[in-house]
Formats: sequence, C-alpha cells, structure tokens
Amino acid sequence: MQMPAVAFDIKAGYLLTMYSEENFIVFPEGDIQEIPERLSINMLVDINGNPVPLPLRTTKTLVYRISQISKKEHRGGCEIYHYLEQLTAAELAEYVRI
Repeated sequence: MQMPAVAFDIKAGYLLTMYSEENFIVFPEGDIQEIPERLSINMLVDINGNPVPLPLRTTKTLVYRISQISKKEHRGGCEIYHYLEQLTAAELAEYVRI
C-alpha cells in the first residue's frame, strides 16, 4: 500500500498531507490485487485488471466484468474496490470475432 505524500509547511509550522487514491480489483474468490487505474462498471478486464481489447479471438479466454465498485474513505485518501465476476464461454461468445 502506498503512503500519502507528506510535506511540511515551515511558515505555518504544520504538516500538509496529500490525498491518495488506491485502486484494487476483488476476485470472486475474495483475493485482492492493486491496479494502477480506476475502472468502470461493466468494463471487461483480464486477470491483471487491464481492459480487454474487443473483439475477442476465442471464448477460451479468462475475462472478468466489473460488477460493483465500492469506495472506502479514510484520512488522507481513499481505496476503491472493483468487484469482478468471471464470464462464461457462453457469455463471451457475443464478443468473439466470427
């Protein structure tokens, strides 16, 4: 986890903290992985949380859909959790190039 950046204001004599935003994907089994950027609902992503380019070449691909997003705010920042649901081969069929 990243710590928020901190600066000291000499004139005022107090610490200034920067706001940090951390993004995570949550797999159906409950495992959590940090990702570099925010995602949107219904976006299709791979196992690393990267957007999947469409059309797909085959249905034999591991693809997840962002089904829910939650935000946990805390002092100095927030954590954004993107919950994944795995798509079946039948669901992927509509995204395959024929």
